[in-house]
Amino acid sequence: MSARIPPVLRPEHPTPRAVAELANAFGLRVVGSLDAVETTGVTLSAAEVQPGDLFVGVHGANRHGAQFATEAAERGAVAVLTDADGVALAEPSGLPVLVVDDPRAALGDVSAWVYRTHPDEATDLPQLFAVTGTNGKTSTSYILEGILKQLGLVTGLSSTAERHIGTLSVTSRLTTPEASEMHALLARMRESEVRAVAVEVSAQALSRHRVDGIVFDVAAFTNLSHDHLDDYADMEEYYRAKLPLFEPEHARRGVVSLDTDWGHRVVQDSRIPVTTITVHPDVEAEWHVDIVEAHAAYTEFRLTGPEDRELTTRVPLIGWHMAANAALAIVMLVEGGFELGTIAHALESNHRHYADEDGDRGDHGQQRTVSAIECYLPGRTERVSGDRGPSVYVDFGHSPDAFENTLAAVRQFTPGKVLMLFGADGDRDKTKRADMARIAAAGSDILVVTDHHPRFEDAASIRKTLVDAARAAYPEHEIHEVSPPEAAIRTAVGLLSEGDSILWAGPGHQDYRDIQGVRTPYSARDEARQALREAGWEPNSGPAEDVR
Repeated sequence: MSARIPPVLRPEHPTPRAVAELANAFGLRVVGSLDAVETTGVTLSAAEVQPGDLFVGVHGANRHGAQFATEAAERGAVAVLTDADGVALAEPSGLPVLVVDDPRAALGDVSAWVYRTHPDEATDLPQLFAVTGTNGKTSTSYILEGILKQLGLVTGLSSTAERHIGTLSVTSRLTTPEASEMHALLARMRESEVRAVAVEVSAQALSRHRVDGIVFDVAAFTNLSHDHLDDYADMEEYYRAKLPLFEPEHARRGVVSLDTDWGHRVVQDSRIPVTTITVHPDVEAEWHVDIVEAHAAYTEFRLTGPEDRELTTRVPLIGWHMAANAALAIVMLVEGGFELGTIAHALESNHRHYADEDGDRGDHGQQRTVSAIECYLPGRTERVSGDRGPSVYVDFGHSPDAFENTLAAVRQFTPGKVLMLFGADGDRDKTKRADMARIAAAGSDILVVTDHHPRFEDAASIRKTLVDAARAAYPEHEIHEVSPPEAAIRTAVGLLSEGDSILWAGPGHQDYRDIQGVRTPYSARDEARQALREAGWEPNSGPAEDVR
């Protein structure tokens, strides 16, 4: 894919390590001389080689990475790690070649060795928290980071949307970076004295060894629902891809949500100690979540657990599922060694009050102390509209389950009509498209179908599949097919008035569309704000107004 590729974050002061020692440590066959050869980094991409790097050549979908060894050498690589098939391809580079059966499988441990981030060697790593599941990974990770900041810690984040190192933020490439990038990121975080890190871990990351060489202090499971069946044969295989996170090689303790039946499976199959949490009062679990108040600006919930422990707080997001994500984050911290009382105190201190929104005041007209989580989630039910006109929410959800939960949350605070605007990913799981369309129609008064990332698929064909499925399920439903999305959001705004809402699902935080392999600059949030302005409604100005 061309252009606009975000940078890889690496340690600024890496310590060289002898490649001969690497070969000895892993029992690697060596072709060429390793005398006086030292490495300071690892990469899979020849285009991103920095002087001193170990270049790793793996079998790709179309070509073998070792073909690019000469380019890597020209950029300053000092050695190549590849498989037997890659040796002959790498030899023209003139670099020494280290040979391993499966370089991708070895990448995590090798990167951990180079960057000194393996838990067997490093004693100064930040505390590591991992979140996996179909939906809620990003939300839980951002909420977790927000609470950690309120606790006074320097934090790190690796999510679908962004990578954070303290105050430094860059856009993400993948939900979970390649193992070489992940270990470089951890090494950079260590340099920056980060104390705790929240990491999204996708099924693909586990299948493709992206978190190998890392042991998380706490791993959490949110839920499992229909998604990614382009990568996995069925839901059982998809579930099995998630399960390795709950093995001692990857995590020490776990927190499992029982809000879906798959959570019970995780508890049964986990090889590490786990605690459980649920929003369902009739489901047995160690921790329970009750919704206290649903407000257009926040959701207040009560978390109760063992030994009569209890915490009531608010998260600045709408929907029971967001409260569930926030409660999961809190229990992760408890499992990580934080006292619930300490967390409660942090959430009552140094935050913005809600009293101006809901009128909560104590005696003598003073604002009362309110417990609240401070976080901003880019493109997760993010409201971009202002005080007047239709409410417009931009969301990253792209699965049937995500559509259902988010539409219900928007409906709860919409006195008028709810319009759903969405498209479907090209070259991705086609089996979920009909369900997405049916649920979108079921939860809305008006449906507008548009394009998302067509990639190499025909965009019109994708739209037709969605429209046909929605009309088959709800023949009388008001459905519009509008392309491109720039026109679709303007059509959507023009169909509504004050008191109505638009949920634009799919693009979320992303700043591009993938069209024929090209990252075309594009922001749904910016387009929605501009569409509101053109219709005479002033949108909000962005995150500064949304953070509470």
